Amino acid sequence: MTTMSAEAAEMVKSGFLAAVPFARTLGVAFEEIDHGRAVMRLPDNADHHNHVGGPHAGAMFTLAESASGAIVIGTFGDQLERAVPLAVSAEIHYRKLAMGDVIAEAKLGRTREDVLAELDAGGRPEFPVEIELRTEDGTVTGLMTVVWTLKPNKAS
Repeated sequence: MTTMSAEAAEMVKSGFLAAVPFARTLGVAFEEIDHGRAVMRLPDNADHHNHVGGPHAGAMFTLAESASGAIVIGTFGDQLERAVPLAVSAEIHYRKLAMGDVIAEAKLGRTREDVLAELDAGGRPEFPVEIELRTEDGTVTGLMTVVWTLKPNKAS
């Protein structure tokens, strides 16, 4: 897969943050974006802490789901005229208490070519995005899978 151009990466970043106000509210920021991979950061903020002083589970879920959505937009944004991306399901496993900033690294679970071949054949492809949540020192604090679909637009 080719590397995303700097211009395309900036379009994904700005478009995503414009379209997802809750991610902006939490201060979620991009670290890296490329075809099939995104890294985002949730900065430590006492207003978003839980009862034990770490980031609230909902904030961590939002971070991970945001990273998965960024991959979908970055990988399939050129298909929006014919299909709308929708999250189908999500499962998260919290492994350890996260303290400080949290980083989410998301990876696409199927190739773009495979997903588009199914869409081209008249299907409604589903594909997983796997996300690892970790602290600054690399400690894995959670794992999440979001299953996405590209729902074909109705012909007008």
